[in-house]
Parts: sequence; C-alpha cells; structure tokens
Amino acid sequence: MYDPTVARLTYRALLGRRRALILGALPVLLIAISIAVRALAGADDQTAADVLGGLALATMVPIIGVIAGTGAIGPEIDDGSVVYLLSKPLKRPTIISTKLFVAIAVTMVFSALPTLIAGLILNGNGQQIAVAYTVAALVASIAYAALFLLLGTVSRHAVVFGLVYALVWEALFGSLVPGARTLSVQQWSLAVAHEIADGSLVTSDVGLTTATVLLVAVTALATWYAGQKLRTLKLAGEE
Repeated sequence: MYDPTVARLTYRALLGRRRALILGALPVLLIAISIAVRALAGADDQTAADVLGGLALATMVPIIGVIAGTGAIGPEIDDGSVVYLLSKPLKRPTIISTKLFVAIAVTMVFSALPTLIAGLILNGNGQQIAVAYTVAALVASIAYAALFLLLGTVSRHAVVFGLVYALVWEALFGSLVPGARTLSVQQWSLAVAHEIADGSLVTSDVGLTTATVLLVAVTALATWYAGQKLRTLKLAGEE
C-alpha cells in the first residue's frame, strides 16, 4: 500500500518553493508569538494553553492539513498530470494510501513540531501542556490529512471547502454550537490531549473513547472513499 515513486513525486509537489513557504509561515508565526508572549507575560500555564489551543491546534494544524491534504493530489487532478500515475500498473488505493502517508508526514512536521517548540517556549512543558498539545496535533494531522485528501479527490474547490470546514465549522460553529463540537476533529484531538495534560487546562466536549472511535472511523472511511473515487477516473482508451 506504499509506492516510493508516488511518494517522491508527492513530496516534491508539496515541498516546492512556493508551497513550502506557505507551509512554513504559520509555524514561524506561532513561534514568534510564543516568544513575544513569554517575554511579556512570563511562564504561565493558562496562557500557554490558550495560545496552543487557540492558535496552534485550532488554526495552524487545520490550515496546514488543508494545504498538505489537498495539495497531495488536487493539483494533479486539476492539470491532468494524474494521468501519468493512473497509466502505471499501480492499484489506485495504493496511490491514495501513499499520498495520504506523505500528507500526514508533512502535516505532522509543520504542525506538531512547532507546537512542541512553542509549548516549551511558553511554559517549559509545565503540567505537560506542550506534550499534550503536540500529541493532539499529531492525532489531528492524521484525520485532517485524510479528510482533505478526500476533498482534493472529489472537488476542484477542495481548498475552499477545507478552509470553510476548518475556520468556519470548527472555529466558529464549534465554539458557539455545543452539538457541532462532537463533529470536530479539533475536539477529538483535545480529548486525547486531556488525558495527557495535568490539571484541567486542556478540556474537550468529547470523551476519549468516542473521540478515538471517530478519529479512526473518519480516517479509514475518508481514505477508502478517496480510493473509490480515484477508481472512477477513466483514462482515454479504458472504456
């Protein structure tokens, strides 16, 4: 379920100069803000939780997931270069699973690692806050990559839909409508973080068992359906 050639091409597409600059902008901003907050407010656990929860997990991780997930396949479908891959003797689910692996890896590197660094800057991992939010970012990276890879497979407007989900559904409705929080990757990952952090600084509206089941189910279903949709892309001469 993994092809090195597909992985190499996907890494090259995601880490090209322009996209790499976009991917790196938010982590740099997060670390810069963390340095400024630490200098002005000192080491404070509540402040660290607020910055990591509000900026890192709620904003940076989903946006990077959108860029990596949709960018892993969407541009190839849009410009027709996906025909090159589909003409090869590769199973189409293998193409999807390989691209998902790359999207997850890129999302983790550009979101979880900066989250850990920011947490250590903010309060030196007091009450395990830095580690808790880092694990939450790792878990969220998997689900976001799968969801946004699926969007890149089924829609030419995947980036727009992805940003709407990340910034409108999760950030807006997720904070205002209690029922919407149950259908939020952010809340699922926070349930995992809650089990790691000391104290009550990290909270979630979803229990750990429910969050784990939903994370696994959404990732698996999104990956499976993306593979099925890729099967329906017909090359000239296949009919």
